[in-house]
Amino acid sequence: MVPLFHRDLGGAGKPPLVILHGLLGSSRNWQTAGRELTDMYHVLALDLRNHGGSPHDDEMTYAAMAGDVIAWLDVQGLARVTLLGHSMGGKVAMLFACRHPERVARLIVVDIAPKDYFWVAHRAEFAAMNELDLMSLQSRAEAELRFEARVDDWAMRKFIATNLERTSDGNGWRWVIHLPAVMAALPAMEKNPLRSDEGFTGETLFVIGGKSRYVLKEDEAQVRAHFPQAQIETIRESGHNPHMETREAFVRIVRARR
Repeated sequence: MVPLFHRDLGGAGKPPLVILHGLLGSSRNWQTAGRELTDMYHVLALDLRNHGGSPHDDEMTYAAMAGDVIAWLDVQGLARVTLLGHSMGGKVAMLFACRHPERVARLIVVDIAPKDYFWVAHRAEFAAMNELDLMSLQSRAEAELRFEARVDDWAMRKFIATNLERTSDGNGWRWVIHLPAVMAALPAMEKNPLRSDEGFTGETLFVIGGKSRYVLKEDEAQVRAHFPQAQIETIRESGHNPHMETREAFVRIVRARR
């Protein structure tokens, strides 16, 4: 197990909400939306293994990440939580809920489905990261410029660059994420982590970006096969990151209870 770093975003004394970020992300991406949910929850945003402030490990599987989460819950003394996961973190959350249903009061999955993916864009992004010469790099802005040949979207270039930090001596740059392990794990990360017979019958919410291609209308049957109580909400104006692109609508949907 890897001891996970977390950010306490506030709301102590309220029911716990644990947030799991997506690939190449971290708890930092959830600070604004997370704090807006502290009127209902004690919000705790985690960094999954090989991301953000959490330790690096060569093993990068959904089972390992779910194991990290349950170990973190045990250390924190949290018996049962609302679990929210975005993208890769959504796959971790789905697997966790199916295998540890007694620990999940409510499951919230953001713009991901229980199916296999093939992320062409991620392969370009990882190629850009792997090609970056850290020894000659002067700034994150310079890194963003160097990513242009591989990554068309300027917002994604900025997002990737958030994984860079200065070395301890201040004279260079390093990747915060464990780049070799995450790159090697990408084919496994694209797979559906659930067996066909696995499911979670508790309260479940799927929040989908209407402009995103991650969850399609035809995926609804697969969602309900694993999560029969699923409520599916689509934010038409949002892409893959509704917690940032359409934050007000996203927070309103998460606050609403059946």
